[in-house]
Amino acid sequence: MLNGVLPAAWTGYTHAALRIVTGLLFLHHGTAKYIQLPMTEYFKDGVPVFSLMGLAGALEIIGGILIIIGLFTRLTAFILSGMMAVAYFMAHASASFYPLINGGEAAIMFCFIFLWLATAGAGPFSVDANRKA
Repeated sequence: MLNGVLPAAWTGYTHAALRIVTGLLFLHHGTAKYIQLPMTEYFKDGVPVFSLMGLAGALEIIGGILIIIGLFTRLTAFILSGMMAVAYFMAHASASFYPLINGGEAAIMFCFIFLWLATAGAGPFSVDANRKA
């Protein structure tokens, strides 16, 4: 370590950690909608499968799993980034201009992490990286 900065050799590990943790957090949004795991007040009765919220839950589960394992990462992340941008403007922006007030911070953060993954790819510890080898 040099002056408290992580070594560049750790880049692959931190890339994988960001991808996997983001995928896990995103997956939990989908499982909360469909199987109430974790149980939340907002989704205590689940969501109809054939609804906009049902589509979001399916994308969160399928996309979350693909992001975690790093399979089709660029395409998946691009789709999920767009989904989160739409979710922010549909569900949060109308409540207030400020994300801290409208509850949209997670949507914005997911949107930009997925946008970064769409450009950077899955990284070295992924199915995508192993398929190219």
